[in-house]
Amino acid sequence: MADALPSLRETLDAHGLLAKKSFGQHFLLDLNVTRKIVRYAGPFEGRAVIEVGPGPGGLTRAILESDAGKVVLVEKDPRFIPLLSELDDGSGRLTIVEGDALNVREAQLVEGPAHLVSNLPYNVGTPLLIKWLTGPWTPCALTLMFQKEVAERIVAAPGDDAYGRLAVITQAVAEARIVMHLPAAAFTPPPKVASAVVHVVPLADRPSPERLKKLERVTAAAFGQRRKMLRSSLKQLGGGDLCEAAGIEPDARAEVIDIAGFLRLADALK
Repeated sequence: MADALPSLRETLDAHGLLAKKSFGQHFLLDLNVTRKIVRYAGPFEGRAVIEVGPGPGGLTRAILESDAGKVVLVEKDPRFIPLLSELDDGSGRLTIVEGDALNVREAQLVEGPAHLVSNLPYNVGTPLLIKWLTGPWTPCALTLMFQKEVAERIVAAPGDDAYGRLAVITQAVAEARIVMHLPAAAFTPPPKVASAVVHVVPLADRPSPERLKKLERVTAAAFGQRRKMLRSSLKQLGGGDLCEAAGIEPDARAEVIDIAGFLRLADALK
């Protein structure tokens, strides 16, 4: 299908479209790269795929070539809706939703298990990941492009410089790994930083919403003052008493506490 379409650069030129800095847009136009990302994301085996921020549709073309079932595009920038509509073959497989992904209710867009595959706009990548991992709708897997620094924060282990709230929240509910690195030159326009693709698979046994809310409170306090001992950084939540109830050394710092330790702190929070 993609080979029968004009190139992405030709399509952008024909529509007179350029990336908007305010939307954090950086286009991935190389179909060899987008096909590789989709291979990491799949196989889909007929399940639905949601893509956020498709822009000119480079990743979309690769998804449509795959074994995905229904493909739903969520695009905030109205300039790209006509361009994306050109990818619709009339089969009913493609649905285009104009809107902000932060406000979209995914359960209303797809039935049954679905994958998320996106080159996320840089300015909303982290809040979208948290929404999908802790909200009421859970995808069966997520394959997402982030700035390299954000990707490293997602997969960081205790003791790593990048280890913090994002790693704890993500790894409490899912398994995450970096599957691909991309230089800035791969994008149009090239961003100032390199990027990485993270593959995330939600755990079957996930903390309850109430437990997650407590975990977010604990990690916000602990990493808000990460250089302090937990007895000090968690003072408003119980300090040393909270640590002792969770079996955590009160003189430890947040950066060395593993996921299980933070979950015990959340469980001990009253």
